[in-house]
Amino acid sequence: MSELALRAPGLTHLPLGATPTPVRRLDLGFDAEVWVKDEGAFGEGRWGGNKVRKLEWIIPEAQRRGVSTLFTVGGIGTHWGLACALYGAEHGLRTVLGLVDQPVDDHVRDQLRRLTASGARLHRYATPTRLKMAAPWLLARYRPWYLPAGGSNAVGSLAYVDVAFELAAQVAAGELPEPSVLVVPVGSGGTVAGLELGLRWAGLRRGDEGTRVLGVVVNDMVRLDAVAIGRLIGRTRQLLLDRGAEGVPHVPDVELDLRADWLGSTYGDPTPASVAEVERAAASGVEVEPVYTGKALAAIRELDRAGALAGPVLWLATHGPRG
Repeated sequence: MSELALRAPGLTHLPLGATPTPVRRLDLGFDAEVWVKDEGAFGEGRWGGNKVRKLEWIIPEAQRRGVSTLFTVGGIGTHWGLACALYGAEHGLRTVLGLVDQPVDDHVRDQLRRLTASGARLHRYATPTRLKMAAPWLLARYRPWYLPAGGSNAVGSLAYVDVAFELAAQVAAGELPEPSVLVVPVGSGGTVAGLELGLRWAGLRRGDEGTRVLGVVVNDMVRLDAVAIGRLIGRTRQLLLDRGAEGVPHVPDVELDLRADWLGSTYGDPTPASVAEVERAAASGVEVEPVYTGKALAAIRELDRAGALAGPVLWLATHGPRG
């Protein structure tokens, strides 16, 4: 049973992957001591990587609510949407996807084919504005439980509160040193929100000491600033309190470090720096993609060269298997 489920008896957890995900020292030419926690190992060769972590909490909550349909949104290359469709179907849930166009490459074309074959109902729009205009009709037609992009609501964010306890146990077991900074790509906010709350609750973040989180923002289609993430943390904290948890800490907005310096032109568009990280990592046997994990690595590279990172640094590798 997960540590979080033990602390919040009113929550139900559905195990879908292998835990804990492994940690190891990373040798990619950094001056700082850099470690990686490989969330891609979570799916055990199936689809989704860290996206499936959120479904461990969302699927049982949907069953608790008695809903039969999930409605979520993303780009036409959404990994979250595919994970939702595949794992939801295994547990009796239909998925409806509102998809927004994004820069297209071979990977996005392949992903759109997978989405089409997944059994989900697809509704495609040119812009986020057009999707928002269509949303009332979609909600009236399907009567679903709406999940924001990436599953980043209070329920989905529980996944990375849980991961913070998992990481604390790995530090306590001597599998890695306590990180000074944890670097994570931010595409919808749920992962970074859960980590910010969970690290404090697990004892790794202690005021100005311990592990701080650096969120590398990779999405300009949704609001991902300190106010928006702070609100999500607050909703997640309230959910935990409502489900019986005790001692859940408060997270001040001013302590959130979210930076869009490595975003590039728009969501889904690789940068020269992120492409270089994909190539550098591949030469060392590390699988990275250029939209999320490549940009997080590019942030570590730039800050490391500037002498702005005091190790040990932990990179959360969210890229999942493509089984």
